[in-house]
Amino acid sequence: MILCAGEALIDMLPIAGAAEQGGFRPHVGGAVFNTAIALGRLGVPAGMLTGISMDRFGAMLASALEENGVDTAHVARVDRPTTLAFVELKQGHASYLFYDENSAGRMLSPQELPPVGEGVSALYFGGISLACEPCADTYASLLAGMGDDRAVTLDPNIRPGFIRDEGRFRQRLDEMLARTDIVKVSDEDLAWLHPDPMPQRDKVAAVLESGPSLLVMTRGGEGAIAYTAQGDEVAVPAVPATVVDTVGAGDTFNAGVLASLSEQGLLRKDTLRRLSPEAIGAALRFGARVAAVTVSRAGANPPWAREL
Repeated sequence: MILCAGEALIDMLPIAGAAEQGGFRPHVGGAVFNTAIALGRLGVPAGMLTGISMDRFGAMLASALEENGVDTAHVARVDRPTTLAFVELKQGHASYLFYDENSAGRMLSPQELPPVGEGVSALYFGGISLACEPCADTYASLLAGMGDDRAVTLDPNIRPGFIRDEGRFRQRLDEMLARTDIVKVSDEDLAWLHPDPMPQRDKVAAVLESGPSLLVMTRGGEGAIAYTAQGDEVAVPAVPATVVDTVGAGDTFNAGVLASLSEQGLLRKDTLRRLSPEAIGAALRFGARVAAVTVSRAGANPPWAREL
């Protein structure tokens, strides 16, 4: 099972024609939550590790996980509020305003984590949970204790507005990257990680030298490109789609890549160190395919396997 560790929240999406008057409708969401849902819909054994509130929004999140085939044995139900993210859409692209103080996800502590059993073969981390303390430290400690024998994927999805202490964030992220097998970044993430003026390929090499075996970089409409620690480079184009909005596109892409690697029997620490360009290309193409479905409809609404 792939255990997705990170935030589950409510996206407050504007109601068409009513946003100016404050019209919003709640939708389940969160970067890591979206990836777990996408894996479940693709038929991949997946679970969610997070803090979910006992309030009405928490009930929505828990129900959505179960309805989409995501294991909830590692969810901590707590008496704290749910994180709310108010979404503004401009030409299909989303920006967010978060209400996250003292929330069920943000305040998750190591003492609240259910034990992780041997049935978990892979770990996935990402989203704002890597920046918001104290949960960021909780996830870092989980990786430190459980990551040596499991395949680890990390999508930092860096949002500078969430980073209160850049030094602490960089140190924690460096420690997590040292235990990571696959890291997915955007070109903006890569520029933030290595802001010094240097060729992009040198920045990629610097990230790979820090620990990961595979770096995947998404480039929007230009597709995705992957680099291995062995020096291989694999690029795939984006799948053409009529874009409604980009909410959850990267999260679904990640799920598609992981689903393909799992289907190929390669989502293990030893095999990820020696992936062939053919296997990587197949994973990237499947990720692009499922992401294209997501952007073609409103909100984070990844496809079911039967739709593919």
